[in-house]
Amino acid sequence: MTATRVLVVEDNDRNLKLVRDVLVHAGFVVVEARSGEQGVTLAREAPPDLVLMDLGLPGMDGTEALRLLRGSPATAGIPVVAVTAYAMPTDEERSRAAGFDGYLTKPLDVLALPGQVRGYLAVERQT
Repeated sequence: MTATRVLVVEDNDRNLKLVRDVLVHAGFVVVEARSGEQGVTLAREAPPDLVLMDLGLPGMDGTEALRLLRGSPATAGIPVVAVTAYAMPTDEERSRAAGFDGYLTKPLDVLALPGQVRGYLAVERQT
């Protein structure tokens, strides 16, 4: 069985390192992107099992990157979870309406993160 690949799109180096370290420790293979453009490119080159997408990226934001992923047959079915510091109920509703499969708020709960990722993967496998 191959390890689950998670693409983490995050422009903040500290946040990226934290997510990478937690997920690698939990047995995931982590691919890193520091921009929406890079995330879309990496997802198209080698589709991951799941994308954790920061919404507040410079240049192309997370919502625009999601739109491009959904618009390509090679990446349309990849579950994409919004990751953001915005924690208002309307922010989550907006993310879901934009097409994100899930929503995580920063600061991330490092103890819960591996289980949350597995949960999003399990939901995707059921559909």
